[in-house]
Amino acid sequence: FPGWGSQSSKVQIHHNTWLHFPGHNLRWILTFTLLFVHVCEIAEGIVSDTQMKSRHLHLFLPAIMGFVAATVSIVYYHNIETSNFPKLLLALFLYWIMAFVTKTIKLVRYCQDGVPFSQLRFCITGIMVILYGLLMAVEINVIRVRRYVFFMNPQKVKPPEDLQDLGVRFLQPFVNLLSKATYWWMNTLIISAHKKPVDLKAIGKLPIAMRALTNYVCLKEAYEEQKKKVEDQPNRSPSIWLAMYSAFGRPILLSSTFRYLADLLGFAGPLCISGIVQGFQNTTNNTNMTEKDPSNSYLSSEEFLRNVYVLAVLLFLALILQRTFLQASYYVTTETGINLRGAL
Repeated sequence: FPGWGSQSSKVQIHHNTWLHFPGHNLRWILTFTLLFVHVCEIAEGIVSDTQMKSRHLHLFLPAIMGFVAATVSIVYYHNIETSNFPKLLLALFLYWIMAFVTKTIKLVRYCQDGVPFSQLRFCITGIMVILYGLLMAVEINVIRVRRYVFFMNPQKVKPPEDLQDLGVRFLQPFVNLLSKATYWWMNTLIISAHKKPVDLKAIGKLPIAMRALTNYVCLKEAYEEQKKKVEDQPNRSPSIWLAMYSAFGRPILLSSTFRYLADLLGFAGPLCISGIVQGFQNTTNNTNMTEKDPSNSYLSSEEFLRNVYVLAVLLFLALILQRTFLQASYYVTTETGINLRGAL
């Protein structure tokens, strides 16, 4: 962690987080997906190993190290981003290249050995090649936009106006995606509120984007656009509903998407529990378990999902993800409602 705590920014900032490199949210989403795929790879290796007479560490040990490496990469990136020292991202860029190349070689070898696409290990390797390729593309985009390596004039970035004001304590728009999803940035306020009553000074001012005047101007501009569209149509009048949708439609659509994903994940609970019950019934009925042939250690997706421990882990992750999406939907809906009410 050579970038830990280093402050190379030329400006004075009053908070530990403010700068988001290009593709910030996409990088976090891809890394979370990569971690989940690594968990599936570890589970596939352990399940395959338990079905053999001897131990085969190569089935799951590299996946564990890959999981640790992916975790370290996102922690490393977070510290580079908060310290505004993008040149240290070159080390991460080299790692994505090496990971992409090695996983591609592994996938090509599977193809040469005739491993069918239906085998879970083949699918996991193919997904990892795609994820490493996308992360490599995100890193290239940071180089292209920030112009910090091969360019004479690097892009100069200033902190948002909100974070130059000591009175603004609402950091939700400026923290990383994990902190947004878990509201980790609020721990300082919660701890101080536990020690003594919170006053308005401790809460701070609203960010510029949430102030009534800002949202009023946004809605007014959308309404003026509606007026221009109906100037040539004497029988029509500008619609305040279309103006509201134009000004605040994106967060409303985002909130609806979060709620839809949360509702879809609600089906995971009954399906996983049903699979766990059936798995225990099959284990009780079939006492004679057959050993897996060591020469054919590949596991299909169907065999993988019949394992009760795998289903228990999937149930746990699905419930956490469902509550996260549901809470995100509530938050975006409440924030959009406040902004819309202030604009009106």
